[in-house]
Amino acid sequence: MATLESIRYSRNPLKLEILNQILLPHQTLYEAAYTIQDGYSAIKQMKVRGAPAIAIVAALSLAVELQRRRPSNTNGNTNSNSGEDENTNDHAFKDVESVVKFIFDSLNYLKTSRPTAVNLFRAADDIWKITKGLSTIAEDPNVIIDEVVKAAEGLYIEDIQNNKDLGDFGAEYIINHSKERQKNKKVQVLTHCNTGSLATGGYGTALGIIRSLHSKQQLSHAYCTETRPYNQGSRLTAYELLHEKIPSTLILAIIVGADRVASNGDTANKIGTLQLAITAKYYGIMFIVAAPSSSIDLNIKSGNEIIIEERAQEEVTFVGGVDVLSGEMTKVKIAPEKVHVWNPSFDVTPAALITAIVTEKGVAEKVDGKDEFDLVGFLVDKGT
Repeated sequence: MATLESIRYSRNPLKLEILNQILLPHQTLYEAAYTIQDGYSAIKQMKVRGAPAIAIVAALSLAVELQRRRPSNTNGNTNSNSGEDENTNDHAFKDVESVVKFIFDSLNYLKTSRPTAVNLFRAADDIWKITKGLSTIAEDPNVIIDEVVKAAEGLYIEDIQNNKDLGDFGAEYIINHSKERQKNKKVQVLTHCNTGSLATGGYGTALGIIRSLHSKQQLSHAYCTETRPYNQGSRLTAYELLHEKIPSTLILAIIVGADRVASNGDTANKIGTLQLAITAKYYGIMFIVAAPSSSIDLNIKSGNEIIIEERAQEEVTFVGGVDVLSGEMTKVKIAPEKVHVWNPSFDVTPAALITAIVTEKGVAEKVDGKDEFDLVGFLVDKGT
């Protein structure tokens, strides 16, 4: 069975559609994105979420607007038909300078949408390096547009393959290190938040490992937490598991994703991850972080340097769902008026509580009894 799609993109016809995950699992609605403002809003409002998916939507929303504003009188390229009524050729870029300035301003704007996930910043930096490198030698703005579009599309395509590689590495690691497998039993796994195809370009990170275990017929059961306050576990992960008929229970290696991993292995992930890591440590259960190498930030030494996003109190004091009588979507207040709310989206799990970090390049483990990882050395060994 095909995995769910959080992002739909094509160049011909030119379109970018984003699954509004706020409405799941009760409604499935894809919303068109024509501009970087559309991409920014989808990220900021958490219609799309998950570190890899955020970066992809940001890059593709830029790619779509660049193509819609492509000059038609330079090298035979014409503006693609987006299906929107607005005549975007009225806003076509006039020269190299105008497209370079637009890319620079757009990337800086998109980076303000959500501060914690490093993937967005890395994608923006990579696109700017391409743009800056061409800015002094390109005479045709379409040359820059073509290369930026290629980079954005590459990010989308590579993410899916990277997730599949990550899933296989993680599955093999669990099979080889699981006490249950030593007894010739299938494994039971718990995961937190949502890290599947809805949070990535496709397949997933932590949930990708669960998919791989299931495909290898080594998974007995997957457990997913509710993940308050936004209920991404009960709304999204349970939805994905049921969609693919993977045996699951909403609530035993524990696998989580990551929005940013410091060079020592300290990991920022959805709020509630730390308490799971502490519990796993106490009971001697493997606690595994599944993240693409693009989520590893070698520029920071520890989790103390990670900026934690704080979101609106309404995400805690209200819940949304379907009214069982009317069948309509509704929002219900569940907290007293004027109650003070602190709503961090993430917490930081120290490397000492993490058993292994699984990437598309392999599995990073701690050595010589150390409490921290050497992710710089790990990535160097892997040729990164």
